Amino acid sequence: MDDTRWLTPDQLGAWKKFVAVVEILPGALDSQLQRDAGLTHFEYFTMAMLSEAPQRTLRMTSLASATNSTLPRLSHVVSRLEGRGYIERTPCPEDRRATNAKLSGTGWQKVVETAPGHVATVRGNVIEPLSADDVADLDRIMGRMLRHLDPDNRFRANGD
Repeated sequence: MDDTRWLTPDQLGAWKKFVAVVEILPGALDSQLQRDAGLTHFEYFTMAMLSEAPQRTLRMTSLASATNSTLPRLSHVVSRLEGRGYIERTPCPEDRRATNAKLSGTGWQKVVETAPGHVATVRGNVIEPLSADDVADLDRIMGRMLRHLDPDNRFRANGD
């Protein structure tokens, strides 16, 4: 006996549209950032999260949470950014076992130069096709999904 609860036609349509956005949007973001700044979206997002932190510094574990990343993935990306002079890693003064990542002056300048083009891409692909009510609905829907997918708010995507 098949107990599978199949999606209704409306649910299937919504699911296919959601998957299409999840698949297409990262490429659009990466293309713009690669073309304009020589960065991947994840590299830029890592630097942007540091740019918003006090003293532009976070522990690697906190940066992993802020970027929805695993520590191994983040460490690899931070190594690349460190090699380009955008990020510096130092031992954490409060806990010598931990490592801090700090956005360098060069990294800060890169974020400042890159942000306008990135924001224009986000606005053009995500925000401008929507009404103000749609944006509120998107925020509400994504918040609900995140509360289910990340109930402990480990990635801090649902606010602090």
